[in-house]
Amino acid sequence: MLHIHNVKKNFGQFTAVHSLNLEVERGGIFGLLGANGAGKTTTFRMILGLLTPSQGTIKWNGQELSYKTSDTIGYLPEERGLYPKLTVKEQLTYLGQLRGMKKSHILEAAEAWLKRFQAEQYLNKKVESLSKGNQQKIQFIASVLHKPELLILDEPFSGLDPVNVDLLKEAVKELNEEGMTIVFSSHRMEHVEELCQNICIMHKGKAAVSGHLKDIKRSFGKKNVVVHADFDLMYLTELDGILKHHRFTDGMRFQVEKEEVAHDIFQNIYNKGFVTKFELEEPSLHDIFIEKVGAANE
Repeated sequence: MLHIHNVKKNFGQFTAVHSLNLEVERGGIFGLLGANGAGKTTTFRMILGLLTPSQGTIKWNGQELSYKTSDTIGYLPEERGLYPKLTVKEQLTYLGQLRGMKKSHILEAAEAWLKRFQAEQYLNKKVESLSKGNQQKIQFIASVLHKPELLILDEPFSGLDPVNVDLLKEAVKELNEEGMTIVFSSHRMEHVEELCQNICIMHKGKAAVSGHLKDIKRSFGKKNVVVHADFDLMYLTELDGILKHHRFTDGMRFQVEKEEVAHDIFQNIYNKGFVTKFELEEPSLHDIFIEKVGAANE
């Protein structure tokens, strides 16, 4: 597993990461979340050995990480990290060789990934000529080409349209099923909910929430009630136990403090008109994120 114990990182008088403790199970998908400036990227860079912790230890399978173990890790940074004047083939060959791969193995793997991502026509194109979405595909391929044990993805779906988001998600799931441990960060909470078993929400360098996603949702307590109807539902906002509400075209979503409030809502819409949907939902990760981090930092 990836074991982060009492890790702290100072930049002068500023503490970017403060006493962070995390355990990422081998073979799992772990979500590291937080607003901009929460300390996620600094944590990633310490895992990679690019930054040295001011305090604490980071170990992979009981061994402290360093440049000697860098071949076991793949990293897709949030910022573009490609050389724009190189062709895709040159780029992937260079990065693969840095990971100790033979050129023939690199080209074989690269062509397979490009075909999977419907991008084989870009093999001999310069990186700068590609769209942002296709550059992101190439950057992802570069991070997994050497089949790392641990894969770190920082905003992997950035710049991708919905079709390519699905392609990349399926690739992430497949790599995980093959045994790869994956840690990733995303501002798209629905992607985190779909992919991750365990998460940590960081806030100002600290772990505000950490654990199994289902347990975190259960302990949050608050739930959502979704109602679609052909009549105005705004009067329901006056009921006791309604914490928040959101209006959309043909209905509303209410955040309620306990399940009993859902019964009160149902009683108040009974015989009022035509109801096409009434659903009690678990709290979303978006709800929990806003509660723990604050809407101003979303």
